[in-house]
Amino acid sequence: KQLRMDNGPELISEQLTDWCKAHDIELIYIQPGKPQQNGFVERFNGSFRREFLNAYLFESIEQVRDMAWVWMCDYNEERTHESLGNIPPTEYRRKLETSSYALSR
Repeated sequence: KQLRMDNGPELISEQLTDWCKAHDIELIYIQPGKPQQNGFVERFNGSFRREFLNAYLFESIEQVRDMAWVWMCDYNEERTHESLGNIPPTEYRRKLETSSYALSR
């Protein structure tokens, strides 16, 4: 197992390093100043910050958790994704499952 990350101060703590060692997870750091090496995560983080964290004022951690769950379900199932040809993941999955490729397996 591997965890790829940038060199941000929140990600280079001794606690994280110890936890990864205890769980047999290799830490892989991208080159400083090269966020494109972790493009998928950078794109997700930007979307999450713009569409969720910056959009609401939260009253409790429970509210954050509940609302984040709803946002995540929408992001992972219903909203369109450019990387999937601008269709939602559920539609992409349905097309893949009924494609000749899936049927030939």
